[in-house]
Amino acid sequence: MSGETSLVTSSSQPSRRLFLAASGFALLGGAGPAFAQAADRIVVAGGVVTEILYALGLQDRIVGVDSTSQFPPQALKDKPNIGYVRALSAEGVLSLKPSLIMLIDGAGPPDAVALLNESGVKVAHIPDGLTPQGVAAKIVAIGAAVGAQEPAARLAARTSAGFAELSALRAGLPKPKRVLFVLSLQNGRTLVGGRNSSADAVISLAGGVNVATEIEGYKPMTDEAVIAAAPDVVLMMGNAGAHAIPPEELFALPSFSQTPAAAGKRLLRMDALYLLGFGPRAPRAARDLMAALYPEAAIPPLKAADAP
Repeated sequence: MSGETSLVTSSSQPSRRLFLAASGFALLGGAGPAFAQAADRIVVAGGVVTEILYALGLQDRIVGVDSTSQFPPQALKDKPNIGYVRALSAEGVLSLKPSLIMLIDGAGPPDAVALLNESGVKVAHIPDGLTPQGVAAKIVAIGAAVGAQEPAARLAARTSAGFAELSALRAGLPKPKRVLFVLSLQNGRTLVGGRNSSADAVISLAGGVNVATEIEGYKPMTDEAVIAAAPDVVLMMGNAGAHAIPPEELFALPSFSQTPAAAGKRLLRMDALYLLGFGPRAPRAARDLMAALYPEAAIPPLKAADAP
């Protein structure tokens, strides 16, 4: 398709091989180095992509972001908002006259993405890796797309160093805590994060056990299943609205009142993009979750810098 460039996530640590693989991304589809050099008007759909571009110091080249671009906070204050990442308008994106459109995996709807691919504007499709290797590859690939290979490689290396520290901390943890991530509670439906979700990935990185792995992705869980899952801790996003239920109300619900978490009203909240974004802050977010899950372990701060 015209203007489309695809990218494959590497499973290796940041290295010369990873750097060359991500750099090759700019050469696909006949784009060549001019692709990256000409990307002086970037429209981004994907909060983690915005976060990485800011971490690379490229915010002045961004001319539009989507509504999930909530870190750093000034992104949505300073840049035009193109709407929700999964509900984009091709016309709205193209009205900003971008020279490069960066789309995280899952951006949509498909019809809008197809129009963007056929617009003649270069489109970078960024895979949303949920592993330490995937995060490093994501950072390096974004750097390759915009001609910032060297700073991206440095940022990826720092992020990987943070993940390595995190791995060492996991090795010293006590018995793993059983965690249920609740995305929302609406109309009597408990929407949770199952296997292959970003919630599942961060729980594992933090040394916990996701009790909803019989579910794929983000789906409803029955009251009976919540009781049977027996979580020690319930994890939710720290946003307002549907996610703002206080512990007293949550653990008064019939399903949650019968869980081990109810005994100590163990409800943890963390900022959504920080917890689930899987960008340069991911090692620190997983460390903070680990510290909250295991207060008795006195988890130290990470020494590795996770951003410039």
